[in-house]
Amino acid sequence: MTPATSFVPQRFTSADRVMWITQDRVFYAGLLGTPCLHTQGAIIANVAIDGPLRVRVDGGDWQSTEVAIIQPHVPYEIACEGRHVLNVSIEPETVDMDRLPSLLRSCGAVAAPDFAAHVRDVHRRLVVPGGAPGLRPCDFDPVFFGHTLPSRSLDRRITRVLDSIRNNPTGAIAAAECASLVNLSFSRFLHLFKEEVGIPFRNVRTWKRARSLLHHVHSSSNLLHVALDIGYPDSTHFSHSIRQVYGLKPKDIIAGSRKLRIITHAPAL
Repeated sequence: MTPATSFVPQRFTSADRVMWITQDRVFYAGLLGTPCLHTQGAIIANVAIDGPLRVRVDGGDWQSTEVAIIQPHVPYEIACEGRHVLNVSIEPETVDMDRLPSLLRSCGAVAAPDFAAHVRDVHRRLVVPGGAPGLRPCDFDPVFFGHTLPSRSLDRRITRVLDSIRNNPTGAIAAAECASLVNLSFSRFLHLFKEEVGIPFRNVRTWKRARSLLHHVHSSSNLLHVALDIGYPDSTHFSHSIRQVYGLKPKDIIAGSRKLRIITHAPAL
């Protein structure tokens, strides 16, 4: 079923492209790229800006919508009648999935005109000159959702591992090292990690490494150097993994980000 919408497309120029990135959240306003199957590890709220969206989740039917919510590690395709999209992404291990607003627990096309209008308003405020003074990571949720999203309570050992990955997403830490770090056997660690996070360790690790590319979209280095910098053994593995996650080649992501303004924060010490 296609959600009803009275959405009117807005003019979007290269000056409107912006990304606000923190350790656990991203707001992106920019090029969407061509529709193809991809799988990301975050909760993603896609909002139409210069044309209605079309979304297909996990091989289902295409739906036309103003807002599309995608759950972590769910394969999907998305297209737009325009060229651009707004999206808000949330790292799932940082929130209590059962206590999230109902909108963020949906998957696929949803009718949420008020949320869409609010996200577009936030975007307008971010792109005006001087529109993002003093933003802090803790401001992200209140800006987009009006309050801090409920956090998830995790086993302290798994929290320690997640913090280690979050603070060094490009590191090559393996599951066996993580198990040793928290004094668990390899098999017990893998079981506990999936039980607590809901996703196998390997999937989370793959996603975090791919996500770290977002910090390098303005890199002037060649792709092999970027690949090595974010922990991939070679450019082939890098390209394959990034295409699986984002549906785009790394070179296309970097080329499409040349006019992207980035709001970022230094990692907490």
